[in-house]
Amino acid sequence: MASFIGEYTCKVDSKGRILFPAALKKQMAAGEEPRFVVKKDIFDRCLVLYPMDEWQRQNELIRSRINPYNKEHNAFLRNFYRGAAEIVLDGNNRMLLPKRLLEAAGIGRTAVLAGMGSKIEIWSEEEYESAAAGEDAFAKLAEKIMGDGEKEHGE
Repeated sequence: MASFIGEYTCKVDSKGRILFPAALKKQMAAGEEPRFVVKKDIFDRCLVLYPMDEWQRQNELIRSRINPYNKEHNAFLRNFYRGAAEIVLDGNNRMLLPKRLLEAAGIGRTAVLAGMGSKIEIWSEEEYESAAAGEDAFAKLAEKIMGDGEKEHGE
């Protein structure tokens, strides 16, 4: 499984194609097919690009928690999969992103591809910069999520 790191600013051509950064391609597992699923993020105004193996893992996680006979669960599924599209790199390592998804994320002529471990986020430059937490805010968030808490260690 790939573990993506790094931030890459890329041009988006008039057809919605982005050259997939060679550095990200090198981070993919050996022999892994350059096939992805792209969809709008749940929380932020960006897109999420999942390698096919991570997409399969996400689907297994969802299936393990969803009851198909529950109306709320069906609404979640409908919205989770809405707009999702399969992406295959062409012979020039470009990926064609659907215009509707680019518009939903506010991506124009330039995009930022940000490695996020098992997935890649695709942002407009402006949204990416505005979503960055300040150092103090990030330190507090890190402490809240990763810091030693009494409950976690039984102290």
